[in-house]
Amino acid sequence: MPDAQHLLLFIAAGLLLNLTPGPDVLYIVNNALRSGARAGVVAALGINAGCFVHIFAAAIGVSALLAASATAFTVLKWAGAAYLLWVGVRLLFAKAGKQRWGSPAGSPPPYESGNALWAIFRGGFLTNALNPKVAIFFLAFVPQFIAPHTEHKALAFLALGTLFNVNSVAINAGWALAAAWFARRDAVQRGMRWLDRAAGALFVAFGARLALADNPSR
Repeated sequence: MPDAQHLLLFIAAGLLLNLTPGPDVLYIVNNALRSGARAGVVAALGINAGCFVHIFAAAIGVSALLAASATAFTVLKWAGAAYLLWVGVRLLFAKAGKQRWGSPAGSPPPYESGNALWAIFRGGFLTNALNPKVAIFFLAFVPQFIAPHTEHKALAFLALGTLFNVNSVAINAGWALAAAWFARRDAVQRGMRWLDRAAGALFVAFGARLALADNPSR
């Protein structure tokens, strides 16, 4: 494990990186805008669960395989791009739903069924787990903070990766709560259909960008 100074640097860098908007943040914000804070937080937890896939994969060497194998990277890249494009197209052609926050100011969003929340969680998980660039990111970022003389590097990687992911929970939940608060504004409710279209276009753009991406380790 790194010393205290490098550990603080690792935490600070991780928090800053998690503030950067991307498909994960877009997924969280879109669900929070449409269905309230609970849905946004569940989306965030799904994202974090997907992130653990990359952490464990990197620790056991799967991410190294993705970095070294063009075929493995391409297969996962196309799977992730297809999923992002599918989400984007669904939002682009979604029918305008009922207003969720049109009741008296401060009223809570309607109850979300367990099945609906599970679908949101699963979508967040897939959004992150199917993105090979996240796997390459962990492979490139975390080892910089592992001392060369560390005896059990895989365990150190797991510990740092878990710390990174746990710290990101607060950031992701913050995105959800901020978006849910913003959704209470009447102007947002009136423009929700266009927000769906904008989110759909961004998901399509993220999917196309991923499909066209080269292996970032090369």
